[in-house]
Amino acid sequence: MTAQSESLPVRSTRRRKKVRTPSSQGQRPQESAPSTAVAATEPGLRLGWRIVAAKEFSDHLTSWRFFGGVLVLALAGAGAVYSVGGGLSNVASQVSGAPSVFLALFTGKTNDLVPRFYEFIEILGPLLGIAFGFDAINSERSEGTLPRLLSQPIHRDDVINGKFVAGLAAIGVTLAAVIGIVSAIGIIQLGILPGVEDVLRMIIWFVVALTYIGFWLALAILFSVLLHRAATSAIASLAVWFLTTAFFALIITLLANVISPVPADAGQTSEEARQNLVTQYNLSRVNPNQLYDEATRVLLDPRQRTANVSLVTASQASGTVGSLLSVDQSLLVIWPQFVALIAGTAVTFALAYVAFMRQEVRA
Repeated sequence: MTAQSESLPVRSTRRRKKVRTPSSQGQRPQESAPSTAVAATEPGLRLGWRIVAAKEFSDHLTSWRFFGGVLVLALAGAGAVYSVGGGLSNVASQVSGAPSVFLALFTGKTNDLVPRFYEFIEILGPLLGIAFGFDAINSERSEGTLPRLLSQPIHRDDVINGKFVAGLAAIGVTLAAVIGIVSAIGIIQLGILPGVEDVLRMIIWFVVALTYIGFWLALAILFSVLLHRAATSAIASLAVWFLTTAFFALIITLLANVISPVPADAGQTSEEARQNLVTQYNLSRVNPNQLYDEATRVLLDPRQRTANVSLVTASQASGTVGSLLSVDQSLLVIWPQFVALIAGTAVTFALAYVAFMRQEVRA
């Protein structure tokens, strides 16, 4: 009797469990609420790249690259703004007729030894992108964490997508902090406030600069995928940056002289000389530095009516003095440069994406 009485609750418990199962009630198990793991793998709900990006972004914000980048760019920008602010009387004559002299803090130049603020971004910005991307993939491979990372329930492309998004977000925070610091210094020193159009132009320029630095981030990630050592990928990225910064103009001049030669007896205003300049200009647009420089000068200076003033003759420039472009008109002028920067960044990252997806990852 005792054994039978002890077995009764067990039988009744099992019977109740059968009654509560969805299959016994004619319901399909798929109708229940999907779990987080299942939902994350459904199309349109993939969260793997967000997880990787959040982890990488938090690591970037606490790394020496972030603080070093903010410090170097802030010091360089503060020096440029202080130099312009010290010679405000000279700058004011250059920007006469402009709705505000606030933009002159970023485009003005009163000392030949100190570059303009946007020129500092043109020179040092690529180094920031390289610093955040040169070891994105090969560091995971050398430390042996890449196979373990890919063994998690995330797709392979989520790794490289998350790393690119995290690097671009960290660069955006760095650039925004530097612009804020430099603007505050200029406001305190000069006592002027930017207008609504000035702020709008600065926001658009921020997007252009972020796209420009994003190209170098994608290039550094590409070398990080192709090369197995972080030091090698850093050297390769720096070599490309040094080539485009220091020797690209010389290379373009040599190529233009071959494509459109200028006779020795031809003058500087001859048709051959002008065709040579046009060839140099067209070839220089391969360089992202040139695209950024042209877009920045038009955006931050309402007086600029063309992207390249070297191809504008005196007769074409007559009658344009004092006329200012609105924001939408400036956007129409720089639209080709901006689209080219986006295309260059997208193509470079696509190459890194394809190379990473084709690589074999061994534990």
